[in-house]
Amino acid sequence: MPWPAWVPLGLATALAATVLAGPAPAQAAATASGAVLDPAHGSVSWQSPVYAKGTGGGTETCPDAAADPDNKVCDRFDLTVSVPDGYWDDNPEGGVPLAVKWEKPSDDFDLYVYDDHGKQVASSAGTADPEATVIPRASGTYHVLVVPYDVHDNSFTGTAYLPATTDAGDLTSFSGGDGSYTVKAGQLTAQADFLTGGRLRLQADPSGSLSDPAGTDIVREQPATERHTSSFDAGDYYGIRSPQAVLRVYKKPLRFGLYKPDNRTRIWQEDKPLRWSTGGMRQSLVRGADEQFFGGGEQNGSFSHRGQTMYVSNSFDWDEGGYNNSQPFYLSSAGYGVLRNTFAPGVYTFGSPVTTGQQERRLDAYYFLGDAKQVIGKYTALAGKPFMPPVYGLEPGDSDCYLHNANRGERHTLDALKIADGYTQNQMPLGWMLVNDGYGCGYENLEQTAKGLQDHHAQLGLWTQDGIDKLADQVKAGQRVAKLDVAWVGNGYKFALDACDAAKKGIEANSDARGFVWLPVSWAGAQRCGVLWSGDQKLSWDYIRWQIPTYAGATLSGIAYNTGDVGSIYRHDAKMYARDLQWKAFLPAIMTMDGWATDLTTKKPADQQPWLDGEPYTSVNRKYLQLKERLLPYMYTLSAEAAKTGVGSVRPLWLEFPDDPGTLSDQAKYEFLSGPDFLVAPVYQDTDTRDGIYLPKGTWTDYWTGRTYQGPTTVNGYHAPLDTLPLFVREGAIVPMWPKGTTSWQTRDRHELDWDLYPAAHGTSRYTLYEDDGVTRDFAQGAAATQRVSVHSDGNATTVSVGASRGDYAGKVDDRSYRFTVHGDSAPRQVLLDGRRLPASAWSYDAGTDVTTVTTPSLPLDRGFTVRLVDER
Repeated sequence: MPWPAWVPLGLATALAATVLAGPAPAQAAATASGAVLDPAHGSVSWQSPVYAKGTGGGTETCPDAAADPDNKVCDRFDLTVSVPDGYWDDNPEGGVPLAVKWEKPSDDFDLYVYDDHGKQVASSAGTADPEATVIPRASGTYHVLVVPYDVHDNSFTGTAYLPATTDAGDLTSFSGGDGSYTVKAGQLTAQADFLTGGRLRLQADPSGSLSDPAGTDIVREQPATERHTSSFDAGDYYGIRSPQAVLRVYKKPLRFGLYKPDNRTRIWQEDKPLRWSTGGMRQSLVRGADEQFFGGGEQNGSFSHRGQTMYVSNSFDWDEGGYNNSQPFYLSSAGYGVLRNTFAPGVYTFGSPVTTGQQERRLDAYYFLGDAKQVIGKYTALAGKPFMPPVYGLEPGDSDCYLHNANRGERHTLDALKIADGYTQNQMPLGWMLVNDGYGCGYENLEQTAKGLQDHHAQLGLWTQDGIDKLADQVKAGQRVAKLDVAWVGNGYKFALDACDAAKKGIEANSDARGFVWLPVSWAGAQRCGVLWSGDQKLSWDYIRWQIPTYAGATLSGIAYNTGDVGSIYRHDAKMYARDLQWKAFLPAIMTMDGWATDLTTKKPADQQPWLDGEPYTSVNRKYLQLKERLLPYMYTLSAEAAKTGVGSVRPLWLEFPDDPGTLSDQAKYEFLSGPDFLVAPVYQDTDTRDGIYLPKGTWTDYWTGRTYQGPTTVNGYHAPLDTLPLFVREGAIVPMWPKGTTSWQTRDRHELDWDLYPAAHGTSRYTLYEDDGVTRDFAQGAAATQRVSVHSDGNATTVSVGASRGDYAGKVDDRSYRFTVHGDSAPRQVLLDGRRLPASAWSYDAGTDVTTVTTPSLPLDRGFTVRLVDER
């Protein structure tokens, strides 16, 4: 199994029973080189030659077809699919299932499918027998390539078919009570379970019995049943009433619909009965006139899916249109979300109607009711809340191979300390380093390397090149960060999820630290254990553009930490690197990949530490890395909120402004909110002018100039030279910051905390700061503190009320001073601290930015205080 060989679980297991069984339609006549699938010829099979031995590699080990006309090295088969337009719109499997099966389980064939343009459209290259995949929405000619990776005098049988479908018939029985109801329609059995907190689980299976192959892997703990339900017969349907909703069970044919408690307002409604095929089941729903759809995990280049088809599987396409960290979850603006509790891949088409199909012959769906944030909270309550990262995990990370480096030659693991020196010398924050690459790099002197990095206020990370069985010893030697990869995880999404859980637990079982894990391929539930990494990409202006909606959109699936490499792994350009770093400074987790890039101008190898390009780039990169460090109290508080609510910090504008259609525009697609307060509009073209910046309703302040804008409005012609990221702050924002010049959470001045305040013209805004020791898991037992701050303006004065810090944790100081930067229209006449006038030396006003800066003396944390900026004469 060569990298990136990886196949979805469910295809290799479920299709083992379904693909090879096949449907009844006539079989197409297969030649040695190909066959046609059409409605008259619904299946095809072919037999490969016997291969004495394997190639030991991937597709690159196969000669051209002309050099291997008899398929003696690799097997080639042309499959032409001829189906009517719209054939796949309502098909549960969404494409042609394709599989290869052989006799000796210890052998291994790998399966790849290409369209007529040479683009890979499907693959299955794990260690499963059979290898099985689906050609999505197949139409035209496809070139099937089977690589005998590790075989010994063995051959395979290939099969493909057009899935035949069956619809649920009329209702034949209805029974139940106390929150659980059973429905039958011919051979189909369905069960509706109402769960506490506005959740519904709907299961259906044409086999007549219900199963739960996912077990507790995705849904960790089943919620309690909502027993306060009742049923009634409404003639055309049975109704089941709960405190939050009414489920309609239509009789002829069996269909389901979910309505609000008034039984008039539709939440969702099936327009057709459930449909199943040999290896799939789909649900078809009426689409609302203005209904929008979000979610699906990491969908590269997209966050809003109305009118689009969304794939939930692994494409191994790291670029725009890929979906490697996808999840079987979506969210609707109609007030619901749904998790398909399965490891089987799916195809969701958000047209009219909406069709959602999973490639398994059963339905197991959890529906969550509420607005978007409520739905995300309820979903993550089942699949796992986002993990609470260590504070160093929110500092920049650095990655390279320092031992057996194929690109840079032989070095030593301890050479990583020279790079850590560079961060220190250039006054750039560094939280952690990966010192191997997971693909034969290896490592040495682990304890010395870990100690050396700790002396630089950074932590040791390792790529899990040998699996996780050695993790205990590595953690005891000082490892605190683990990066997983596809080469060793195994077949299927379940394995990736298991690996993520196990790696996090491995760090925590062998140290007092919080597990901090990165992974490139995941499934529903991965938010509870790791940072989802978008993979190996190549730098371009387009690369910067499409990543913006990708990470913002992932938040709508409960993914709090989704990111990509600063500047990408394979290409380097000084200007694009700086532009990419600017906006990624407002993501919670970032990393630079150093030793794999080629400079786009010189065509020579280029390391990518943020100071290597020289001026002006070094200063620009330092500016944003230091700003990211200063904002860690803000970002850390957002992490604590995500661990409770499921809602991450990187947000599409729609999440905070769901009633504003402008947030769904093409302009707003390439912006995001960092928390509720910072609007970030990255520059993703080679220009110093940013057009089309959409600002929703409210007053927004330019972070750099202090200029205010009244939304909703679109800003064109914004001057954005290389050192300027278009950045706006929402009226009412209260932003905690560490002091200027901070480059490490460990060396910060713990006796000073800064607050950047943007008072509303009239009214009160509030904020609660969260703090703990930043490293251990003691916070889970309550070792943390909160401090409430409010800002009130009434036209005559601005009053800042700071409450006492409540709670305790290791390392908490007893007192600290505060530095307030208060954005306003004019200089105050006087500034009062607890009613006493502060001396003129304690505050100042900048007429250029309309900012008043107030510095307090050191004050005890166990008592609150007020600062009042008095404007009246």
